Amino acid sequence: MSARVVTGLYVPGDRPDRFDKAVATGADLVILDLEDAVAPGAKGVALDAVVSWLRARVAPAGAHDGPRPLVQVRVNPGADDELAALRATGAAIELRVPKVDGVAELDRIAALTGGRPITALIESARGVENAAAIAAHPAVTRLALGESDLASELGSRDDAVIDYARVRLLFAARAAGLPAPMLSAYPDIRDLDGLRADTERGRRLGWVGRTAVHPSQLAVIEAVFAPTADELAWAAAVVEAVERGGVATLDSGEMVDPAMLGRARSILGRP
Repeated sequence: MSARVVTGLYVPGDRPDRFDKAVATGADLVILDLEDAVAPGAKGVALDAVVSWLRARVAPAGAHDGPRPLVQVRVNPGADDELAALRATGAAIELRVPKVDGVAELDRIAALTGGRPITALIESARGVENAAAIAAHPAVTRLALGESDLASELGSRDDAVIDYARVRLLFAARAAGLPAPMLSAYPDIRDLDGLRADTERGRRLGWVGRTAVHPSQLAVIEAVFAPTADELAWAAAVVEAVERGGVATLDSGEMVDPAMLGRARSILGRP
């Protein structure tokens, strides 16, 4: 599994002028989108642009200086031509596969793409109900929730409805040994207060990170998921106490044991 991913940024696949700019934002993940962000008549142009950019990134080898973000490409459902073209680039990318309802399509996609890592984007009630099986598929390395499509199908975007789906995906991901999912993009670019409030709610539910549709949203997401000074102090104290052996008591009076070690190490960004 790659390093912890907190911020992700969608970029329309037919806007190659934005690809390098997206990388320069410092987002942990850049998602080149061939699906919803691209008009039907521009799909071919978008695929050509993404393929060209990916090929330039893998040649010449070693020419890039500095860290690179994780790059995903969100493909269109059933678009085997896109899968073949992306595989042919040789680029070390991940696939973001929309509208995953079950494992049958994952078997086919994995075979077509040489087993490239897949983020399964669940956007339906059936997908939510099958989340555990989807998460357990060997090609799936992350789960994601398409909240807008799910809300359209269910006829509700009430917090209780969305939070139910978020909890189901969290349990499915963690049971399969996958990282906690990232929250869906918040569609209102100008409502940074709303973004913060919803992101904080997602963090309380155990989700880690969020995708964005505009660079202005990244700082808010980063701030919400940054551990506080108190959390860092607690985590360091827990690790130190537990590594001394057995059950221990912190200076605050809180009793800690090895069961707390996973959360503490996660806060500290340790394996």
